[in-house]
Amino acid sequence: MNFVTLSLGAGILSVLYGLFLSWKIIKLPTGTPDMNAIAEAIAEGARAFLKREYQTIGFLAVAIVAFLYFTLGMYSAIAFAIGAALSAAAGFVGMNISVRANIRTAQAAKTGLKEALAVAFSGGSVTGLMVAGLALFSVAVTYLIIGRGAASGFDLKPLVALGFGGSLISVFARLGGGIYTKGADVGTDMVGKIEKGIPEDDPRNPGVIADLVGDNVGDDAGMAADLFETYVVTAVATILLGHLLLPNFANAIYFPMVVGAAGVVASIVGTMFVSLGKDKKIMPALYRGLIVGSVISAIFFYFITTMLMAGNGAYSSMNLYLSSLIGIAVTVGMVAITEFYTSKSYGSIKHLAEASSTGHGTNIIAGLALSMKSTIAPVILIAAAMLAAFGLAGLYGVAVAAMAMISLTGIVVAIDAFGPITDNAGGIAEMTNQPEHVREITDALDSVGNTTKAVTKGYAIASAGLAALVLFASYTQELSGNLVFSLSDPRVVVGLLLGAAMPYLFGALAMEAVGKAAGAVVVEVRRQFKTIKGIMTGKAKPQYGRAVDIVTTAALKEMIVPALLPVAVPVVVGFTLGASALGGFLMGTIVTGLFVALSMTTGGAAWDNAKKYIEEGHLGGKGSPAHQAAVTGDTVGDPYKDTAGPAINPMIKVANIVALLIAGFLH
Repeated sequence: MNFVTLSLGAGILSVLYGLFLSWKIIKLPTGTPDMNAIAEAIAEGARAFLKREYQTIGFLAVAIVAFLYFTLGMYSAIAFAIGAALSAAAGFVGMNISVRANIRTAQAAKTGLKEALAVAFSGGSVTGLMVAGLALFSVAVTYLIIGRGAASGFDLKPLVALGFGGSLISVFARLGGGIYTKGADVGTDMVGKIEKGIPEDDPRNPGVIADLVGDNVGDDAGMAADLFETYVVTAVATILLGHLLLPNFANAIYFPMVVGAAGVVASIVGTMFVSLGKDKKIMPALYRGLIVGSVISAIFFYFITTMLMAGNGAYSSMNLYLSSLIGIAVTVGMVAITEFYTSKSYGSIKHLAEASSTGHGTNIIAGLALSMKSTIAPVILIAAAMLAAFGLAGLYGVAVAAMAMISLTGIVVAIDAFGPITDNAGGIAEMTNQPEHVREITDALDSVGNTTKAVTKGYAIASAGLAALVLFASYTQELSGNLVFSLSDPRVVVGLLLGAAMPYLFGALAMEAVGKAAGAVVVEVRRQFKTIKGIMTGKAKPQYGRAVDIVTTAALKEMIVPALLPVAVPVVVGFTLGASALGGFLMGTIVTGLFVALSMTTGGAAWDNAKKYIEEGHLGGKGSPAHQAAVTGDTVGDPYKDTAGPAINPMIKVANIVALLIAGFLH
């Protein structure tokens, strides 16, 4: 059996099923003319931003292709182009289905919660299955086109270049989309909700369309590119480590791809089990799909491991299977931990909401404390998983756990991607004055979407931590004869310190970028309220396009410097301080990156849901002092959870992949 062809077929199946779901969604009714006008304005803004963003990234990508061609050869240049192109495609597809499913979800909400959930989750499933399918396809097709054989003469560099292509697009997409969405969101809320006292998504706010566009380019397109990159990098890292540790066992190269194929099929089946039960609870309906996908994956992994990895001469096939179960367990554990800190059903959010009743300062203090505490359980889970997998099968066991975890990308991203769809659906309902019960349904879906978005970010960060460790192991294996990694070496310590500083600098630049973009939106929205008479009474229509254009320009300008940091700094460290210092740099980036990313994404989601908890009527409800304080917290949390935090994930892996690419020059 040709295992690579099997993986290729599974990737194509996932893409085809995603296209089938897209066709079903597009056939659904789109509502009234005013709903269509708002939806088209959102779609137009999202397409314009993505086009300009990809044009900006394209110039850099072409330059890197040329550089790789002359330094690492034609195959590496081709592989980089494949990774970059398909990562961009994943983001483009995610955004396009999101801007079509939003209005159809709003229309379905007129019928009921069950129907609206079905449409929104189908839209999210398209993104999830396209991301997983394209990622698996890219790895398999790169191996088929570029691979030089298995046990001998296998060229590692093209696969690393493939991961670099996906990672580079991802870090730009996460940053650009994140700066856009939170610049628009914060700027719009500061004037509309805080200064003018009008509701969120009010059509009188000149920044509201830019805000709704941001949900798609940041939370959907950026997230899709991010998870595509995480999938590819994890698969590539597992293949590389398998080749280095089991050089005479060809199946070590095929094994990660077949695991990915099993996860894709399990994810497709899992999406079919998501439906509202008699209890009318949304979260259990979504988790049912994840549980089904996880169980099916666990069954598949047993047969795959015993069939492909028996007789490898180093690791027990049963131990490798148990390592794969550890990956599934980490996925489930991260979901549970993140929900505990971000769901309105638990005490963390209620405590944060109660802190809002005593003022803005106490809300910020409680939110920061929660964000810091929320890192402990995930780090313990990740550390325990690493130790357990290492105990079973060494570094290769950790790689297998990471691959098993990321193989569930299809269903996990589906659960995430329905969030921005429901957020947009609520905005469309609010702007077109739909009946109250429609907004109640979209609000309920949106609140769950905030939690699931946080869950997916936690999942992506945890998988990034495992993948980065595997990449780091590959780096040390690549330099096994030359690398002395000792804390008694001052260069290693300097590298550790520099690497530990990277996530803080990167996060700070991302936060500042959001602040600048939001400031530009505030100036424009204030200008329109002041100069266009009749906006507040509804007699005049705001110039929505002006805010969209301003935040687009600001986001694209501000994303360049932070996105280039993880590319440039490892090169500088490696060539000035040496391979051992670069090893220390990578470990420092991984360690602090995990903590900073987890604290930002979880803390930001907690601030958001504390605000929504109060808006449901608790602690005085909308307009109360507690609500005003919660809005401030949510404003601070926005760039935490949707810009800086998520973008640290690809930043970690870009740094590690760049180190792998230059490792050969550091011997």
